[in-house]
Amino acid sequence: MRKTVTASLEEIDRVAEEIREALPEDAVIFLRGDLAAGKTTLAKALAKSMGYKDAVTSPTFSIEQVYGERLRHYDLYQCPNEKFMAMGLLESLEEPGWHMVEWGDDTLRELLREHGFYTALVEISVEEGRRLYRIETDA
Repeated sequence: MRKTVTASLEEIDRVAEEIREALPEDAVIFLRGDLAAGKTTLAKALAKSMGYKDAVTSPTFSIEQVYGERLRHYDLYQCPNEKFMAMGLLESLEEPGWHMVEWGDDTLRELLREHGFYTALVEISVEEGRRLYRIETDA
């Protein structure tokens, strides 16, 4: 599926709901966009759409944050794929639920697909004060 949604930051909950409805219970969601495009803001909205009520922060330095039993958030900005795998984080992707990956590249996405993971890609760009969310799923 490919879909583009245009929304302001005030409409982020609607975007998260559309993404949530389009994905299965277990998925790796790649969040891409320039710095300050709204990747972590979208991650917060996705967590909220899943009923998570606590704070959601960018895992820039910790690389991985776990929110409840079915939601994980990764920031690979300073973590190349080899380091990600050496740290055992590839195994954490086998845990049930959603895995939101900021800055994950096409190589990692293809590797996950080859190993049977369901992936989705959300590319975020800013145009005239609004966000364009280009959503691509494996289905």
